[in-house]
Amino acid sequence: MRRRLVVIGNGMAGARTVEEILARGGGDQFTIMMFGDEPYGNYNRIMLSNVLAGVEEESGIFLNDLAWYAANGITLHSGRRIARIDKYAKRVYADDGTVTPYDKLIIATGSRAHVPPIPGISRPGRGFHQGVFAFRTLDDTRAMMRYTREHERAVVIGGGLLGLEAARGLQNHVSHVTLVHAAGHLMNAQLDPQAGEILRRGVERLGIEVVTGARTTEILGKHTVTGIKLADGRHIPCDVVVVAAGIRANVEVAEVSGLEVERGVVVDDQMRCLDEPDIYAVGECVQHRGQTYGLVAPLWDQARVLADHITGRNPLAAYHGSRVATKLKVAGIDVAAMGLKQPEQEDDETLVFSERKKGVYKSVIIRDGRLVGATLIGDVRKVAFLMQAFDRGLPLPEERLELMFDLGAPPAEVSAAELADDAQVCNCNGVSKGMITACVADGVKTVTGVVDQTRAGKGCGTCKGLVTQIVEWAAGGAIEEDPAASWYVPGVPMPKPELMRVIRERGLKSVSAVFATLAPGGEEDARSKMGLASLLKMMWDDEYVDERDARFINDRVHANIQRDGTFSVVPQMKGGVTTPAQLRRIADVADKYGVPMVKLTGGQRIDLLGVPKENLPEIWADLDMPSGYAYGKSFRTVKTCVGSEFCRFGVGDSTALGIAIEERYQGVEGPGKMKLAVTGCPRNCAEAYVKDLGVVAIDGGKWEIYVGGAAGAHVRKGDLLATVGSANEVITLTGRFLQYYRENANWLERTYAFVPRVGIERIRRIVVDDSDGIAAELDAAMARAVAAYRDPWRERAAPVTPGQFRPSLPLIEQPRVPVREPVPVGTPGPVVPAVGSAVTGPSSSPEREA
Repeated sequence: MRRRLVVIGNGMAGARTVEEILARGGGDQFTIMMFGDEPYGNYNRIMLSNVLAGVEEESGIFLNDLAWYAANGITLHSGRRIARIDKYAKRVYADDGTVTPYDKLIIATGSRAHVPPIPGISRPGRGFHQGVFAFRTLDDTRAMMRYTREHERAVVIGGGLLGLEAARGLQNHVSHVTLVHAAGHLMNAQLDPQAGEILRRGVERLGIEVVTGARTTEILGKHTVTGIKLADGRHIPCDVVVVAAGIRANVEVAEVSGLEVERGVVVDDQMRCLDEPDIYAVGECVQHRGQTYGLVAPLWDQARVLADHITGRNPLAAYHGSRVATKLKVAGIDVAAMGLKQPEQEDDETLVFSERKKGVYKSVIIRDGRLVGATLIGDVRKVAFLMQAFDRGLPLPEERLELMFDLGAPPAEVSAAELADDAQVCNCNGVSKGMITACVADGVKTVTGVVDQTRAGKGCGTCKGLVTQIVEWAAGGAIEEDPAASWYVPGVPMPKPELMRVIRERGLKSVSAVFATLAPGGEEDARSKMGLASLLKMMWDDEYVDERDARFINDRVHANIQRDGTFSVVPQMKGGVTTPAQLRRIADVADKYGVPMVKLTGGQRIDLLGVPKENLPEIWADLDMPSGYAYGKSFRTVKTCVGSEFCRFGVGDSTALGIAIEERYQGVEGPGKMKLAVTGCPRNCAEAYVKDLGVVAIDGGKWEIYVGGAAGAHVRKGDLLATVGSANEVITLTGRFLQYYRENANWLERTYAFVPRVGIERIRRIVVDDSDGIAAELDAAMARAVAAYRDPWRERAAPVTPGQFRPSLPLIEQPRVPVREPVPVGTPGPVVPAVGSAVTGPSSSPEREA
């Protein structure tokens, strides 16, 4: 006869423990009943930040759906809370009055969000003040996403891991996010001050405002949130507040039931509650040998020990605590931390490497020849070796720098072979190397298949590279191609050519129509919307059915959002040429609207920075100039030199040709932005060799056309596509190449990646020689795109949606129009900006056009 096993808690620890019990034959020993507060199956709480950020659908974070419980004979009471345990009668009482007997009981109640007692954070009888949210559950995440649709500025209270992830996710929903942290540096529980400062710089580069050493003393606003007040008297305006100030063990049911509770439910090495042979506890609610754990890896260790003991598989199994080591992405930044964050004894060895500008920080702490602590930010290539050394107490190299850099130490590509089978690869889901290799041995030979079966890489994602290495190593070179790697967007399982063919055959002219027809189950995928919108617009031109929720904020309001929630306005200046009348209008507009910064861009245009969203239509009207497309994945600008008209060395009229190209292809959308240049001689003053397409005049009235260049984060000289004898040929081949790129490049793939991937010889045969007989089709398709062009700034007269240019909340104080103090001749040192200069304004031009 099977015994009754009751599990209080259906979170990650509770469900994982049941999985381990089932794996040891527990399904034949126990009738299993689980109680969970939330009305769902089991989901990965770590992935809530990805749901908030819009890079993961809710369906993608569930670990066990409701069918899993039924398939394994588990009775799940979802949405039902256990109020107390009668440990003498061996019964549990739910808050709805129902009573359930047990033979063995597991408490896996996890933790809850810690909400500091800040005045104004809640309202009597109503719970949180309107606009205040915790960030702990799927319902919390849903509520935030709904509320932020109509709000603009958020404050996140708490600069730990959860707060950083919340801030990063909220950037997808509001125009400005401020992170407020009471401690002196971010992630102070895991990082030392220097590492925290490096992390802060990286977070601020993402556009998140960070305020440290700041204690929140009040939530402001009578009916809805209007801001927060800090202990030093400062006010931060906002209309959303997210509390991510840490977690506390959820021990109420244990306390009221008379179990031993300190910071958590106290357990022994077999995970049994003290003096209770039939009651176990596991997860974040547990205190073991004085320690509580908020990371998942210790929880998995506890689950295995508990399962071994309760099923009798190994009655001597014991949990001795965990050496906490973690590797994860924090707001998109790679971070690894293990053991001590600072030396504690006089003879502790310490090595520190810091490269602030690159956002790299490394420190290791060694005691008695063993690694006792390490912190890595930005560059985590040595983390696999360090984690093994930390976890196993391995001997360290005599040359200590090998702990940080490959100075004769094993290179990264052989680390997969050197890892022990029980080495943890995925901290988020507790997946070891042995589990991955076993999955491959069972016949799964694709990375995606291994990820789906083991869940490795489905947490923060930082281990995906190592997972791939292990799969390749375990497969012995027999790894199979992953079909998903060729999909154009993740939500529709088709490569781009097939997707385009089916879209044309079925006449799908909107993003929602593509999802409904081609996505599995008709499910929409947030990560795929922008890519599909760009593709459909390219394919259908003016027949495309525009759905504004498929656009990024820049494309919805036709301006580039800045870190403070304002926007930049860049009017078109074809070929970098302007007139006195245009300059006067720009100056008048800057004065009239108090534009805080007027800046020349790298693409030879003028940028008006710091414009509130509600002022955009009026500014466009007063400028009476076309959009310069400085914000979208589209044809941007054509940079030119003065060419043959004024330059002593010019052999071609680069200015006229640049203007002609820009007039023809203005605003054409693509998989990535397209920057062009025309230069009047090989001296290359317009930097044509490093553009997506660059044209260079040479002797004899000829022009060279280069494609696939870059001079931003990547530097690459373009490949020579063709040498032609006329400007008309340049214009034709420019359009043909851009159309071929638009039709065949992956979403967000710039030409500097596309050209080497396809090969310049192949591109030259198609675009110049017409080897495939499609040149006329490419020309015609581009002609249709040109004919469908409409200046987006014309929407100023008739907004597409009522809230398109709705005013935002007051923004932070902006700098004045920048001026620089004159520096006397011979004065050493750099030019120092005056107060209100460009240095105090937004961090960079939106174009980075150089």
